[in-house]
Amino acid sequence: MMDHLTRDIMESGIVDAIEYIGDDMERDGLGQTPGRVVRSWDELYSGYRVTDEEIRRVLAWFEDPTDEMVIVKGIGFYSTCEHHMLPFFGTVAIGYIPNGRIIGVSKLARLVEVFARRLQVQERLTRDIATVIREAFWEDVAVQITGQHLCMMARGVRQTASEMVTTQLSGDFKCDPQTRSEFLEGIK
Repeated sequence: MMDHLTRDIMESGIVDAIEYIGDDMERDGLGQTPGRVVRSWDELYSGYRVTDEEIRRVLAWFEDPTDEMVIVKGIGFYSTCEHHMLPFFGTVAIGYIPNGRIIGVSKLARLVEVFARRLQVQERLTRDIATVIREAFWEDVAVQITGQHLCMMARGVRQTASEMVTTQLSGDFKCDPQTRSEFLEGIK
């Protein structure tokens, strides 16, 4: 969390930004906006307050003889593009092949949340999620993210129906065409 001095500085910067875009800080409705923006940033960028060690501790696992592919799909996320500081959002699918251990399903959603709550690009978000799971648990990991980016939808080329798909594969998901195909079919 920001200390009081930093919060005051940030709120002053928000006032400057509002005036830069041409609005009047004296008009009704804007008086509390700088404080609201800073408080929203505390939540939107909360991923910076979680250390790598804490991220790994989030991933609780359980002994289990399951040895077939596990897929969790439809994990929703909201993030912020580091290039334009505009939102991007979508869904994440994660697949892994257990090796005597399974992961708590809610922990996968928490992992997505931690990395999404930082300034990001979708490619790195995909890679970060896969890397933590691979390093902590299994070599056989697949992550696919489908996202929509306001930087592309609301400005520039204004492509409102576009989606970006990124995939990170390792182990059998990368090397075995049958495993890859089973994952891709499973997330349709």
